[in-house]
Amino acid sequence: MRRFIERHGLTRFRRNPHFPVNTLKVMRGAIAAQKLGCFEHYVEAIYVAMWEQERNMGEDSVIFEVVDKAGLDATGLLAAMQDSDVKARLLENTQRSYDRGAFGSPSFFIGDELFFGKDRLREVEEEIMRQQKQDPKP
Repeated sequence: MRRFIERHGLTRFRRNPHFPVNTLKVMRGAIAAQKLGCFEHYVEAIYVAMWEQERNMGEDSVIFEVVDKAGLDATGLLAAMQDSDVKARLLENTQRSYDRGAFGSPSFFIGDELFFGKDRLREVEEEIMRQQKQDPKP
């Protein structure tokens, strides 16, 4: 982790004293944010809170505060997190990932190839480039 942080100049990274936290709610939040069209903004806010601000992202009140401060509809997102469709979608995504061999986060699939961990991002990029050279799009 230290090498990755130094290589990429991640000066705002902080070890979260609450880690590991139960991420079920923030994962449901990600599905809800996809439905509501604010996924990228939601993910950015959650990751900054977790890995730069050392917030306890397993707590409803903290999630609400972080999402609200990010300018998102915190009430709508937290309500959508309880929606049975959101819960079912997360379960389906989790099962599909497990069936493909994923065992943690972050996991990346390029075709059928699994890459696990942020330290594999270089290999992810190389595999994307390799596959693009094999199958160039017109």
